[in-house]
Amino acid sequence: MKFSVFQISRKGGREKNEDRMGYCYTRGSGLFVLADGMGGHPEGEVAAQLALQTISALYQKEARPTVRDPEEFLSGALMAAHHQIIRYASEKGMLDTPRTTLVAALLQGTSASWVHCGDSRLYVVREGELLTRTRDHSYMEQHSSGVIKLERVNRNILFTCLGSPTKPVFDVTGPVVLQQGDKILLCSDGLWSSVPDADIVRQLSTRTVSEAAPELVELALRNGGATCDNTTVIALEWETPDVFESTHGVSTDSISDGVFASTIQAGVMDTLIDDLDDDAIERSIAEINEAIRRSAARKG
Repeated sequence: MKFSVFQISRKGGREKNEDRMGYCYTRGSGLFVLADGMGGHPEGEVAAQLALQTISALYQKEARPTVRDPEEFLSGALMAAHHQIIRYASEKGMLDTPRTTLVAALLQGTSASWVHCGDSRLYVVREGELLTRTRDHSYMEQHSSGVIKLERVNRNILFTCLGSPTKPVFDVTGPVVLQQGDKILLCSDGLWSSVPDADIVRQLSTRTVSEAAPELVELALRNGGATCDNTTVIALEWETPDVFESTHGVSTDSISDGVFASTIQAGVMDTLIDDLDDDAIERSIAEINEAIRRSAARKG
């Protein structure tokens, strides 16, 4: 498996950067994760970091060297991250919980699957066209798609996230078969709120990811002005030999089965996840199994 990857994060006009991002990989798979800690609630950067650390730790545990069921893994990892944030707030005696959005993509074999909660997005660009992108969990996006009807409500408000007292709503997509040259971009809303989708697609279509990602972030900062939000991007290109050979290329073919590599730092803060909360993981699995049971019952 080969891919070219570039990641970048800028604070923008905010006091601090609450976005977090990173990727990790084994011989047979790669995981890319981005979280946007939510303002208006305490310690958004902690929620984002906890989410990345939890998912990375679960991936390291499950990818041997591939994950058995990517969609099930992504669902369970997201719920485990949510429970870890709730647990953190409870142990700290916090009156309000830290919260974050999340988007994560898992690539293995020739396919990609992804999960998202909130308004951090994933784009897939193929041969100069937007193949697909995630749909935000905001009232505006769901209304525009005809999913819900609105009357008197702030349409830009998210109705779900990780860390909320209510169970998060999330969507899992995949597997999507990849073609050589496909580009996948994960980003926080600091990018797409200031840069139209057409510009994102054009930059990804005409440049390498190492050129497109920083240019898109700079464009977002310019368009957003003094009040620009934190802007974070992970962009990758799938198995294009000439691009891979030039720069920022990662090949998993030459590493052994037991190797796990990661850019997700475990020592950023003092709330490390050295061993995951098994009860939280079991609750996540139980919730997923119950959702599958209800879905099967409705189809039957």
